Amino acid sequence: MKNFTMSDSLRLVLFSATWFSVALFCFSLSVTSALLLRRRVPIAVSPSSTLRLATAETTPNTTRIGLSSEIVSDDARVEIVTQFLTRHNSPMEPRERYAKALVEVADRHGIDYRLLPAIMMQESNLCKNIPEGSYNCAGFGIHARGTLGFASYEEGFERMAKELKKNYIDIGLTTPEKIMKKYTPHSDGSWANSVNQWIAEMEYNDRSLGKSMKSDADLTVYPSTTPVATTE
Repeated sequence: MKNFTMSDSLRLVLFSATWFSVALFCFSLSVTSALLLRRRVPIAVSPSSTLRLATAETTPNTTRIGLSSEIVSDDARVEIVTQFLTRHNSPMEPRERYAKALVEVADRHGIDYRLLPAIMMQESNLCKNIPEGSYNCAGFGIHARGTLGFASYEEGFERMAKELKKNYIDIGLTTPEKIMKKYTPHSDGSWANSVNQWIAEMEYNDRSLGKSMKSDADLTVYPSTTPVATTE
């Protein structure tokens, strides 16, 4: 039988130490991998980006990135219109109050919440340029024979939303191009072009994207899902 020498003892110690080190390394690597796989990395999103994601329909390559129009929250719509009024320095103040009124009147009549603000922007620069005391921001009933006036902005919103629903949307005029042919038949196309730009600006909650992403908007995308019946 071979005697167990000092060199054999040293080799055994070295082998044991090496094996322990390798085992410890493998265990540490396994634990680290498991932690990395379970870790969730938060993504910072700004409030304006959240609004764009809530309502955006297409990106430049036409991939849909937004949520369904049926689940865009009321708060998001009001905030989008509030920011639109603020960006263009509308004299309607407090702006959140009038933004809320515009969204509510759109819901009552079952029309796209962006349509009336877009027309108001085109016709009067969001109520900056209107006949004094008329509260008529959409250019409705303004002609050589006189001017249709209202007691308040809200009264004007109500009349205009009702007219747009009954005399335009309900008879199939569901894009700015189609509306233009009846609303302002002598336009060379610039009216619809501008209205589409303002609609796109609210779609993306971004002024520059409104210019670059505009198209003839489908106004059946964001109607109220529960319009309230109104009396004639």
